[in-house]
Amino acid sequence: MHLSRYLKTYSSPERPGRILLVATRRCAVLELSESLWQRLADGGELSDRERETFARLGVLVPDRDAEREEMRETFDKLNSESRRFKGTVTLTLECNLACPYCYEEPFRGRFAMNAATADLLVQRLTERMAEGLDVTVDFYGGEALMRLDLLHEIASRLRDVADRRGVGFTFNMFSNGVLLTRSVVEELLPLGLSAVRLTIDGPPDIHDAQRPFVSGKGSFATIMANLVEVHRLVAIDLGGNYTRDNYRRFPELLDMMIAAGIEPARLKEVSFSPVMPRADGSVSGDRASTCACTAEPWAIEAAVYLRGEVIKRGFPVAKIKPSACMIEFANDVVVGYDGGLYKCPVFMGQEELKVGTLAKGICDYRQSHNLDVWKNDECLECAYLPLCFGGCRFFRKLQTGAIDGVDCRRAMLDASLETFVRQDLAAGSRKS
Repeated sequence: MHLSRYLKTYSSPERPGRILLVATRRCAVLELSESLWQRLADGGELSDRERETFARLGVLVPDRDAEREEMRETFDKLNSESRRFKGTVTLTLECNLACPYCYEEPFRGRFAMNAATADLLVQRLTERMAEGLDVTVDFYGGEALMRLDLLHEIASRLRDVADRRGVGFTFNMFSNGVLLTRSVVEELLPLGLSAVRLTIDGPPDIHDAQRPFVSGKGSFATIMANLVEVHRLVAIDLGGNYTRDNYRRFPELLDMMIAAGIEPARLKEVSFSPVMPRADGSVSGDRASTCACTAEPWAIEAAVYLRGEVIKRGFPVAKIKPSACMIEFANDVVVGYDGGLYKCPVFMGQEELKVGTLAKGICDYRQSHNLDVWKNDECLECAYLPLCFGGCRFFRKLQTGAIDGVDCRRAMLDASLETFVRQDLAAGSRKS
């Protein structure tokens, strides 16, 4: 047996003689004595139990060359074995908010899915169900709830098909929260509503400036009232968009939520993100307040700081896990309001990144999306590969104008992974 190449180790100053070992392929975290780690590193004698445990957790592998080849074939294997189809369905590009940083601004307008496109969508998803696939739909906008009637109709029809076929069907929503009332949630739950991704951009003064109604009026009070009403009914994945100048005030939002009666443990996940440039690379206001590269020092500092503040207050955070751009997953597709197909919501409106239509199906996009971009020696030898797989293709396109290389996450993970691991360990010890 040999050591995996996908390992990171960290010393433990507070516990001399101990180290933290992170096996990134399994996202397993172990605390070992330095002497045991030395035995592992030197190929020393191990008990049968030790050898079995380290192999199961991905620390030891039978053959390093075979491990590398398995990593190259990761998505070939996952896609061939997948029994799930996921569609991100854009019901409308209309929105009742006027966020100045909205990445959809270059192609936003009074556009909505028509009845014929909705029928074709249901037909295509019915075909996937006939193949025995479970189907998940993420309803998207604009603001998806501005077409509640259409959302209800599509979900009802797919629910009926799934019941007849004996396969799974659930749906999620991306929503700004303005129309997410208790009655709406109660109406949609029987149809398969599973979770809602909702956005609040910090305390009221920041949020209302960044996410006002079209009229200019602030939206914070309306969204917060709805969140209080529905967070016990449906899983809420709470996000928010910060800038370099305001991210340290986001904990005020968390405290306000608790004071309003929101139970932290009831939420599915809380994760804040930096404001990104629009889909065409343009920005609103101060360019330095947007983030177009995961290695920007202020963005790394903000991510570590906010994750810690979220955990401190008892809200759930995203766990360290294998991660990849959705373009790698053959059964993940974005459906535009007009039936156009894409591999990422940010690519909507960019004809060169369109991968087909509901009417004609999906074309070969390996070259246009540079699917094999991470299959190079540097990436395949990198301990972070399982957490990255080439990073975000949109970020790369922002930086160079094309998907011509990887969005390397090494600097970001060098600066943050150890802290994330220790945050999780500390949170676990507090719960126990």
